[in-house]
Amino acid sequence: MDPMDFFVVAAALFLLVVVPILAIVVIVRLSSLSNAVSEIPKLIGGIYELQRRLESLDRKISALTHPTQAQAASPAVTHAQPAQRQPVVETSTPAGQPATREAAPLQVPVDAAREPATPHVPLRPPSQGSVSSTPVLPAHSPAPLQSGPPPRPPLAPIAASAYHQHSEARDVESAIAGRWFNYLGILAVALAVSFFLKYAFDNNWVGPLGRVAIGLLLGGALYPLSHWIFKRGYNYYAEGITGLGAAILYLSVWAGWHYYRVFSQSLAFPLMIAVTCVTVAVALHRNSERIALLALAGGLLTPILVSTGQNAEMALFSYLLVLGAGMLAVSWMREWKWIAPITFAATLIYFWAWYADFYSSSELGLTLAFAGLFFVLYDALPAIRSTREGKLSELEIVTVVTNALQYLIALRLILWPEYKWVLTIAVLALAAAHLMAERLLPRIDSAGNKLARALYLGMALSFATLAIPIRLEGQWITIAFAAEGLALIWSGLRERSLALRAAGLALFAIVAIRLAFLVLSGTTPETFLLNERFLTLAICAACWVAAFFLARNSDCDLGVEETQLYFAVAVAANFCFVLALSMDVWDWFGRMPSLGIDRERGQEMALSVLWVIYALGLIVAGVIRKSAAVRWQGLALLGLAIVKVFFFDLSFLTRFYRIISFFVLGLVLLAVSFFYQKRPKADLKPQS
Repeated sequence: MDPMDFFVVAAALFLLVVVPILAIVVIVRLSSLSNAVSEIPKLIGGIYELQRRLESLDRKISALTHPTQAQAASPAVTHAQPAQRQPVVETSTPAGQPATREAAPLQVPVDAAREPATPHVPLRPPSQGSVSSTPVLPAHSPAPLQSGPPPRPPLAPIAASAYHQHSEARDVESAIAGRWFNYLGILAVALAVSFFLKYAFDNNWVGPLGRVAIGLLLGGALYPLSHWIFKRGYNYYAEGITGLGAAILYLSVWAGWHYYRVFSQSLAFPLMIAVTCVTVAVALHRNSERIALLALAGGLLTPILVSTGQNAEMALFSYLLVLGAGMLAVSWMREWKWIAPITFAATLIYFWAWYADFYSSSELGLTLAFAGLFFVLYDALPAIRSTREGKLSELEIVTVVTNALQYLIALRLILWPEYKWVLTIAVLALAAAHLMAERLLPRIDSAGNKLARALYLGMALSFATLAIPIRLEGQWITIAFAAEGLALIWSGLRERSLALRAAGLALFAIVAIRLAFLVLSGTTPETFLLNERFLTLAICAACWVAAFFLARNSDCDLGVEETQLYFAVAVAANFCFVLALSMDVWDWFGRMPSLGIDRERGQEMALSVLWVIYALGLIVAGVIRKSAAVRWQGLALLGLAIVKVFFFDLSFLTRFYRIISFFVLGLVLLAVSFFYQKRPKADLKPQS
């Protein structure tokens, strides 16, 4: 390089780097001096306040020791205002005689309110026989009145609303001028240095090695400078300069590897990790979450800066695990709330971006292992905090739900459909993990604790429910849902948990929807009763009836609405069982042409007889158990059978089928009528 060019480069670096640093140093020194000067009026005011309190204390002591003198002096003391007190000029008298005092007229200067208060120095008594304006005080006398100019009266207080507006204006002003102008100024200086360096590089003033060395030296020098500024109380300046130094170091290392090829990737990667570690150490030392976020941003950008565009799953995911564990540890030690969710979100972006570009079935085991480790890592911190504090914050709730959901999606994409058993076991493990987290929560009577418990318990139930359709098929899913709903209601009644009972009732609703699809779109079975449709309907109806009896015999405090829901479940169970029997009887009579019976008329007659007999059975069961609800269901079904026989069978059935329908219906109606007339009403009332 030519000496003249070297001189130009050195001068430019001095103007663009050294001069701003010196300017910052001068500003810091001047600001420190200005702050020290501004403290002088506060010190003077403090001295005046201390003097005022000492005088008040002296008056109180005198009042206690000489009550007569205190009463005589009380009007003057009580009604005197600081701004109106007259200075006293005392004339000397011969020894042994009391001094006479007269009030001199008060001369208050115009700008006295703006002058600092004059400290009051108590006057000492003169020697005997001397001539002085200083009074000779008795041994026990009221507090001496000061001579000289009066103290400055306190300023009128600012109104509360105006004060708050003034404070808010100062806060906005401080935020704009003190913080954001600092960031913009640092950015402007960084751009100026970048433009100059680019200009110098474009003109080949500095070679590749020199360019990288300049960046490394400049970025490294900004760390001690930021520490020096931080020790003098300028936190925002120090944080901004730290971030600028980290950015220069990252870019210098990246340029040295990717652009200039000064060193290899194997050296660039650990250098960037070292920059991240140093920045994190600075953040911990200064207890600054903003610096930690800068370090996190650099650490998350490192894989992009050193990427070669090839598949490096092991290196990438290992680095993300180490970075995530370190940042979560920092977040735990300092209780910083933004570190964990940002790290989690960035990890998800890296994982799914890699999955979209590079995943193949040959990497199933390694990818599955890393997905599980990521889930455990980002689910552990909220779980540990919730066991300690008994609740979850809003960000932690989002993290827990998102983490579980994305892990389930990853399992589904990686394992389905070749590894159904592995997927089922993994989903059940998720359910068990969230159930354990709910059990480890301390029982605190607070809204946050109830929300955290409901969240973990709901996710555990959701995963357990999802495991059923993953492994089972067809109507086995419906039966499993019905059994799980019954188990949840039993657990909710035993544990007195409304959430568990609500989950069980929700599963019953899903079962009802699936049964409706089964009835409408199912195929006609070939066997009577022992077929998939009848067994599914019957088992689900049995689960509903069992839930009703469990709720009825439980000592759990159920509300009116919940009690009505269980009665509705019992009615639905009856309807489901009648529907199952009706469909099978209908199909069975439809397959009997060999007996010489018309199939359609035989089906109608059999259906009428079935409803009448089933209604009679419900009425008898309701009488035995003294349950009005069961009897009313029987009467309703019997009424439906009456309508069918009189308005349908009478018109469409031939004489033989009509005789059977009416004969059976008539016998049942007579029996029911006779029973209700003979049976005392007391026997029909439910037991208390």
